[in-house]
Amino acid sequence: MQAATSAQRNEGLTALFDAARAVRDRAHAPYSRFRVGSALRDERGEIHVGCNVENAAYPVGTCAEAGAIAARMPGGGRRIAEILVCGDGAGLVTPCGACRQRIREFAGPDTPIHAAGPDRIAKTFTLAELLPESFGPETLGD
Repeated sequence: MQAATSAQRNEGLTALFDAARAVRDRAHAPYSRFRVGSALRDERGEIHVGCNVENAAYPVGTCAEAGAIAARMPGGGRRIAEILVCGDGAGLVTPCGACRQRIREFAGPDTPIHAAGPDRIAKTFTLAELLPESFGPETLGD
């Protein structure tokens, strides 16, 4: 298998950004008014999306990343190759602590996590940068 070219990587990242931005508009955020969309690429190259869904019985809502991770499972994806989070805020929107751990369950330390606003990808981190010295499935042993 050949490594992806720079143009292919950029095209793939644009597809993730466009998918996350589009699903962000479908978020159910009547309480915080902070809409978030997420798109991830699984190990097969397929994109899965999720948006935040708030609930009046706060805090039982669902984060966008959790929605994208859950959507990946029925489609047959098992690993997260990369994930993008797109939020409305002026500051950097990264996964919350719980979502970092959710991502960790299905991704390795070098997995790219892209933080984006409505107009651009602001910064890319690795999972290890956002969740150093993390607890994962291999920690439990056999």
